[in-house]
Parts: sequence; structure tokens; C-alpha cells
Amino acid sequence: MVARRRVELQPAYLLHSYPWRETSLIVEVFSLDHGRVSLLAKGARRPLSAMRGALMAFQPLTLTWSGSGEVKTLHHVEWQGGQALLTGAGLLCGYYLNELLLKLLPREDAHPALFGRYAESLAKLALGLSREPLLREFEFCLLRELGYAPSLDVEALTGAALEADAHYAVFPERGVMAIDTAAPGEVPAIPGHVLLSLAAGDFSQPLALSHAKQLMRRLINHHLDGRELASRRILMEIQEL
Repeated sequence: MVARRRVELQPAYLLHSYPWRETSLIVEVFSLDHGRVSLLAKGARRPLSAMRGALMAFQPLTLTWSGSGEVKTLHHVEWQGGQALLTGAGLLCGYYLNELLLKLLPREDAHPALFGRYAESLAKLALGLSREPLLREFEFCLLRELGYAPSLDVEALTGAALEADAHYAVFPERGVMAIDTAAPGEVPAIPGHVLLSLAAGDFSQPLALSHAKQLMRRLINHHLDGRELASRRILMEIQEL
């Protein structure tokens, strides 16, 4: 008989929920020590359920659950408070972050650094800070944590450090290649100094931010493998992404 493992008071965020039978919910959460977890919230749709009011997206929660299967049973939810509600374009950006995690993050694969970046990104969105840099920072962190981010400060073929005044192409599977070794016109050319800035996490320059947007879009699309992000489409329509 398989033991029903119990997890107590785990920091987490709600990513998505959908109805299950008449009174319950299936919730997808992103937790600090257990990554993305699917939980059954029994009775959470009942008007007097304590879980109903506490299960809020973009808010810090602590959860207690148990179970050994793919879908665990949620027993307790506590809202930690202290986080302003997201509104407007910031809310759409929050949905974009959630959709990235749902589409790309494997279940029950812990990523504490990514959890911290997610929490920080939500806090910045709630404060109304510049959205584009924090979105790029989160995308880079996500790809790096999943092992999908190529090294942006060295050439893939030679291991040589990039030259600031040269131009390079970045390929999802091959990494950074000098422009004369890349297929002409296959991918955009990016200045070496821009790639070095991105590798250092510096998104302060408009040129670096512009290249980062296009690069992240190509890398993420590659790993989505044809799956669409509904939130991205909406954000692109209002020119926020």
C-alpha cells in the first residue's frame, strides 16, 4: 500500500482552476518546494467554503495537501496577504506568467529560484513598475531553470567569448553562432554587446530590450512546439508584450 504523503503549510501561488463535478475544483498551483502541483479542492465551489475565498490568483498562499497520485487532495488554504491586486495590463501580464508556467513547467519539479522570481515579478506588476523588463527577466529565468536557455556570452562551436563589435545568431538547439557560420537570413543578427548585456541580466538599454523581446519569443515558441499562448496574443494586440 502506497503511503499518502502529506505536505504542510507550503508557500504557493494559484496558477489555474476549473470546476470538478458539482461542488469541487481542480487547482494547478506553483509551490516553493514541490513545483507545479495539481490539487483537488473538495467542496471549494460551495458558497460557505473557506477555500472559496482564499483561492485567489496572484496572491501568496500557504497550502496543506496529501496524496500519492497525480492529483493530490487539498486540505487547507491560508491567504498570506500583503500583495496588492493586479489590474489592467499588469493583470494580463500576470496571466501570461501563469500560462508560461502551465505550458512549460513539468509537474512536481521544484525550482525555488524561479518561485522567487515569480513572486518578485508579481510584486513589481502590482506596484505598476515597467512591465517589459520584468517580463524578459522572468522569461530568461524560466528558460534557464528548465535548461532551455543557451549561453549568450560564448560561441557554441568554439567556446570563445563573444566580441562586443561582432554580430551573432542565436539558435534554440545550437546556441550562439558567429553570423558567418549561421545560415544567411535564418535568424536575426544580434550585436555581440547586446548578447553580453543579456547574459549579464542587463535590460536597461532600449536596444537590448528590443532584441530580448524577439529572442525570447523565438526561444519560447520553439519549446511550446506549436501550442498557443492566449495571454500573449491579447498582450500583443495591446502592444504590451
